[in-house]
Amino acid sequence: MDKRTFLKKLGLLSLAAAPSAYGIDKWVDIHSDIPASKLASNEDFWAGIRQGYRLKPDYINLENGFYCIQPTEVLEKHIRHIREVNYQGSYYMRTVQLENRRKVIKKLADLTGCSTEELALTRNTTESLDMIIGGFPWKAGDEAIMAEQDYGAMLNMFDQVAEQYGVVNKRIMVPNHPKSDEEIVKIYEDAITDKTRMIMVCHMINITGHILPVRKICDMAHKYDVQVLVDGAHAVAHFHFKIEDLNCDYYGASLHKWLSVPLGSGMLYVRKKRIKDIQPFMAEGKRNKDDITRLAHIGTKPVHADLTIPDAIDYYNMIGPARKEERLRYLQTYWTSKVRDLPNVIVNTSADPQRACGIANVGIKGMNPSDLSKLLMDKYKVYQVAINRPGVVGCRITPNVYTTLDELDTFVAALKEIAK
Repeated sequence: MDKRTFLKKLGLLSLAAAPSAYGIDKWVDIHSDIPASKLASNEDFWAGIRQGYRLKPDYINLENGFYCIQPTEVLEKHIRHIREVNYQGSYYMRTVQLENRRKVIKKLADLTGCSTEELALTRNTTESLDMIIGGFPWKAGDEAIMAEQDYGAMLNMFDQVAEQYGVVNKRIMVPNHPKSDEEIVKIYEDAITDKTRMIMVCHMINITGHILPVRKICDMAHKYDVQVLVDGAHAVAHFHFKIEDLNCDYYGASLHKWLSVPLGSGMLYVRKKRIKDIQPFMAEGKRNKDDITRLAHIGTKPVHADLTIPDAIDYYNMIGPARKEERLRYLQTYWTSKVRDLPNVIVNTSADPQRACGIANVGIKGMNPSDLSKLLMDKYKVYQVAINRPGVVGCRITPNVYTTLDELDTFVAALKEIAK
């Protein structure tokens, strides 16, 4: 054992009791030689990571899918940004704001794998995708394809353009337990006609956690000259990917979910050649048609949230994308494997580790999801969310990196008791 390794291991002993006293970054560093796949089940390591968050003790939080709590370190930087913007006032907004935004976009583009010329900051996934659905050059009789399991706000937007422009919407069903990628691709392909203009597809279905084969769907769709809009609300900073590898035309995501940026932070990617075809929601001053910033004009917005994006990215990179992905997948597999074969329990998420990560959905035969959700919270103090949609009847369970196995054991014990 060399001197550096010895000192590192010696430091581990002193840090184990209170890693927060030394900093989460040092806690991560002393575990850097452990592969992510092995570190996923190292409860001491993740107990140290948990110390970086201020968590409400009244219940077990298994509903991190709506909004992920900011780590204390990121939260404090967010507060500093609020104070600084308030301190400078209009001077900040009229001078350095635009340059800071460009820096933020550059860092976000590096993380997500796309060009800065194809990326805009928005407030959430809904705004990003609705901007494309509503601004697309539809004609009467055009067809769009989406899934029954897609997010309700986007389905509503497609209904609206159907009323406005005479677009025909075709909804397909994505199986919860597909046998192959090809089975899913074929379902979308079979819905295509010579009138199809767009397919919307979830990167990760929000109600089941199902990760879809986006690249294969995009490659197939482009053979028919059909554009693909991807809902990536739950993908960014959840599992590793690069937008440039997906071959999609549009990609929207919420950064206040798994990247743990302040509420009201999102992003929109538009392939460069598609930008000119999209009409912005709000009128903007004259700009080049292929300038993506014309699509992101929404008036004055809380810029301090955007300023926190680089801080959240730094924290995410410090924890390690691979470590986080492996941990989230481990937590999901940990609890679902304990209930999949139980009588009366229905797991609406694939057991294939490549088709899911941290999110899963579970129901009880014959029980309304709202009743199950209320019982879990009232009796067992497990907070989650009820889902009652075509093909998906149950509660969505979304742990995070600070979730403990003891908390999941409490949840599993509750399910077993309820399912009797």
